[in-house]
Amino acid sequence: MTAATWQTHVRAAPDTVQQWWVLTTRLIVPSVKSGEVLASVVAPAAFTASFYIPLKTVMMFSGNGFSSYAQYMMPLVILQACAFTAISAAFRAATDSVAGLNRRFGAMPVRPLVPVGARMSANVFRLLIALAAALVSGYVIGFRFRLDAVHTFGFLAFALLIGIALTLGADVIGTVSRSPEATSQALVLPPLIFGMLSTGLAPAGQFPSWIQWFVRNQPVSQFAIGLRALAGDTAGNAGTVSWSLMGPPLLWALGILVLCAPLAVRLSARRA
Repeated sequence: MTAATWQTHVRAAPDTVQQWWVLTTRLIVPSVKSGEVLASVVAPAAFTASFYIPLKTVMMFSGNGFSSYAQYMMPLVILQACAFTAISAAFRAATDSVAGLNRRFGAMPVRPLVPVGARMSANVFRLLIALAAALVSGYVIGFRFRLDAVHTFGFLAFALLIGIALTLGADVIGTVSRSPEATSQALVLPPLIFGMLSTGLAPAGQFPSWIQWFVRNQPVSQFAIGLRALAGDTAGNAGTVSWSLMGPPLLWALGILVLCAPLAVRLSARRA
């Protein structure tokens, strides 16, 4: 075999780490330069102001058992920051799918999971910024971690787990969609509905009796219950961190991951 013939038969050996890094920076750098990443900072602050200012007096008057309304509603601010990041993740995945990038990657020596891994890395980058902005906004209105460092770390880790689960699910939805704009608009409704019909803003007892069962057991309420227990409260009504309390919210988060991870793998493998 001649040298020329040998060269035509040699297949490129992909460097997975380098591919992941290049595709990740493809998503992060433009968002930073264009100022798009500022939305991850502004949105949590807007959520905090829109929830706290109009509801503080009313909710403290009606009673929720907490030392302050900021301590009570902070988990919903965290969850809304996660939801906003998830909507952005769905839009990015849908944009890549409609633009034909997934088909292009399928024709190139790119590992099947590298594109989705790069998108998730960029999503986690935005998620960390959104969570940091949410915590700063919470501290401005009076939220504080009332327990030890272990519980504080648990709060941060659980918030990150929820965000990763939601963004992975949104990435799967965006990958199979045919319209980035329609996907983003459709995904605005679930966080709004589940957020309003949850214990994130008010205790379940303040809802009509016929819907209280849904309010108590739906995932947003369970996430909020777990985050409140991990944050603690001086009034002693945040709940005690235990398997019985943390089990349902952890199962919701892990269930989303278990459902969406195989779908993401299958979609990534199918592109080729």
